[in-house]
Amino acid sequence: MLCFSSSVRLTSSLRRYIGVQRLPNSCPLLQQRRYSSTAVNKSTASYSYVIVGAGSAGCVLANRLSENASDSVLLLEAGPKDKQLGSTRLSWKIHMPAALTYNLCDDKYNWFYHTLPQAHMDDRVMYWPRGRVWGGSSSLNAMVYIRGHAEDYNRWQSEGAEGWGYDYCLPYFRKAQTHELGADRYRGGDGPLHVTRGKTSHPLHHAFIEVGQQAGYPFTDDMNGFQQEGVGWMDMTIHRGKRWSTASAYLRPVLSRANLRTEVSCMVTRILFDGTRDGGVGVPGGRPHRVFADKEVILSGGAINSPQLLLLSGVGNADELRKHDIPVIQHLPGVGCNLQDHLEIYVQHRCTQPITLYKAQKPFHMVKIGLEWLLRFTGYGATAHLESGGFIRSRPGVPHPDIQFHFLPSQVIDHGRVKSKIEAFQVHVGPMRSTSVGWLKLKSKDPFDHPIIQPNYLSTDTDVWEFRECIKHTREIFTQKAFDPFRGPEVQPGPAVQSDAEIDSFVRQKADSAYHPSCTCKMGSASDSMAVVDPALRVYGLQGLRVVDASVMPSMVSGNLNAPTIMIAEKAADAIKGIPSLHDPGVPVYRPMSLETQR
Repeated sequence: MLCFSSSVRLTSSLRRYIGVQRLPNSCPLLQQRRYSSTAVNKSTASYSYVIVGAGSAGCVLANRLSENASDSVLLLEAGPKDKQLGSTRLSWKIHMPAALTYNLCDDKYNWFYHTLPQAHMDDRVMYWPRGRVWGGSSSLNAMVYIRGHAEDYNRWQSEGAEGWGYDYCLPYFRKAQTHELGADRYRGGDGPLHVTRGKTSHPLHHAFIEVGQQAGYPFTDDMNGFQQEGVGWMDMTIHRGKRWSTASAYLRPVLSRANLRTEVSCMVTRILFDGTRDGGVGVPGGRPHRVFADKEVILSGGAINSPQLLLLSGVGNADELRKHDIPVIQHLPGVGCNLQDHLEIYVQHRCTQPITLYKAQKPFHMVKIGLEWLLRFTGYGATAHLESGGFIRSRPGVPHPDIQFHFLPSQVIDHGRVKSKIEAFQVHVGPMRSTSVGWLKLKSKDPFDHPIIQPNYLSTDTDVWEFRECIKHTREIFTQKAFDPFRGPEVQPGPAVQSDAEIDSFVRQKADSAYHPSCTCKMGSASDSMAVVDPALRVYGLQGLRVVDASVMPSMVSGNLNAPTIMIAEKAADAIKGIPSLHDPGVPVYRPMSLETQR
């Protein structure tokens, strides 16, 4: 149960406030001002910045904006803290890397969203876990650190996101990062986010990298560096055997700052604008409390919550808002549109040797693994086991990789909610730049109702064809010699699935979200009627309101989204503070020698 809800108000005088309401005496959080700011005027509860959402972006902003002691920062999170009694061990379901599926299976730290039935996927309702805890989805994800390709950011620039080309983004990837292999032109060496490189001795991971090369793909020694294309070892946000979320990297180290205050179990329900809404949003048994933001309110709720909050507050498509009797503050038809996500599918084989993670999932072995991690932060519990992978191009003419692999020496069924029953290994494979685009809309004006989510998966012929190629390329890789000692029968798609029609049917039945929703408050130029924020991430038509999270991406990047979201927040923090953007022109990036062949 949420202990209290809150609402944010913007006024024409640029003095903003947030009205906080708490439920009856069960939640005394407002009295427990452990991180109260000495810079705050207690009679008005005024803050320089109010950040909504302590997720992958919000934790970064809380750290960077509170670096200036003269600015006070309030960070609001709908979920709980990521530790119990201050202990990592007591919150092992978050901090043990191998335990990641636990929080995908319940709603304690998870918004637990679901989509509409997908017409092009046999009317399946798709499950979308999203983080609702300090660290957000960086406290739930698989800890894979992938930045995407340089051309993704150059494409952003061409799509109207001026100043977001690769030469402007790379310095912020470096600023955020401390890579265990040390700093170079691509890696950072002194940032808060610790990143480690896959280093397992597991023979199946080594075999996967070898079969990729046997199939004709190059080895890349850094997928986040000069050359994304190829197979190799993954980077991971794991540090000393523990998940290294943005809460670990950015938030908890600065909680002692006098000018930073945090609140948990705090659901922001509406932004109130002077002249239309005056006061807080009522909660039965509660009473309103107002908190001012003298400089800015920043939405960092993610690709679902940020557009939902804008819509609830009267910022969005005017016709849709009127359907819910919500007064229109700013007509921005792009709010909630342009929804994009990565789909993926598992190609699985039985393993002829008992070396997969199947045995590790038996109760006795799970206890042993858990005890070793609790005592030493080592062993099988200290990794998410997604340590190798790769990027390839689907066909000739594609300038940079559009298919991604994550290899796992185990079998995953239904998001990990069903335990494996056999010795098996799999690769997660999917297209990186799908052309299907969706939307989200309000279900009602009740902020506690989840929005209606329509990703429109597989709604284009291009996406169907690309998934077909994903299956074919994966099967070719799995037939290579290095897998001969381990490869048993194909579990899925299975030997009966051979024709294009059979592959398409399998994809419709089994493909699932890779948990990468984005682009619902896209950044763009003022001439783009569907843009929600400008290149400084300020909401068009409104003063003192920004959105900083994965929703501002103009289009999806070619890879996982956590690293790019952290980069966005780092870059936004400089913009908010009025610091000119970092810039590193002329960084070399790999180009295929020829586009006439697929590899």
